[in-house]
Amino acid sequence: MAERISITASDGHILDAWHALPTGKVKGGVVFLQAIYGLTDHLGDVCNWFARDGFAAIAPATYDRTEKNKVFAYNDHGGMQFRENLNEDTVLLDIEAGITMLRKVTDHIAISGFCTGGTWAWIAANQLDLDAAVIFYGSDIHDNLDRRPKCPVILHYGDADHVVSFEMVQRIKKKYPESEFHIYAGAGHAFYNPEQSNHDADAAALAHQRSVVFLESHFD
Repeated sequence: MAERISITASDGHILDAWHALPTGKVKGGVVFLQAIYGLTDHLGDVCNWFARDGFAAIAPATYDRTEKNKVFAYNDHGGMQFRENLNEDTVLLDIEAGITMLRKVTDHIAISGFCTGGTWAWIAANQLDLDAAVIFYGSDIHDNLDRRPKCPVILHYGDADHVVSFEMVQRIKKKYPESEFHIYAGAGHAFYNPEQSNHDADAAALAHQRSVVFLESHFD
């Protein structure tokens, strides 16, 4: 069961995080980065789902540097301001704090994220030493196409995403043909999240299954 913990970045900043461990053998660890709404309960569920499949999981509260415990409703666009406050140097410090926590139980670490968090996962895959990256509908990857990941990447997008146009999705796919890329017919933005109106249960289940297989293949 995911629990809320506090972790400390190397600059002394203390931030909250969801954290979950598998009951059996640890296959590897995954740092999950939040969407624009903050560290919602959904991130705790995500940690649980991947822990169930054998992965240690942590989701750091990257908004904590602006305001502690700030979470926005899914119909509240106030997260845009908080998103703009995110700074690459400190986001990477917060990610590294999560990595440090996971390294207590495994040497194999991946990064993952949703929407804004998907973009930050892409940037982290370019900047940090990681084994793999799992991107769920990264919202601004098309503006970071020069950030070539240093690890294998799997990307998930819906072809009806209203945030990232299908044209933009195709640009990413064309730029990085070596990446594992999946496009889900009829799925919109945030299709993985059952708390949001665009949730697509079939696409979410398939994306999850593919992500687990991908992680297992790169954690051997």
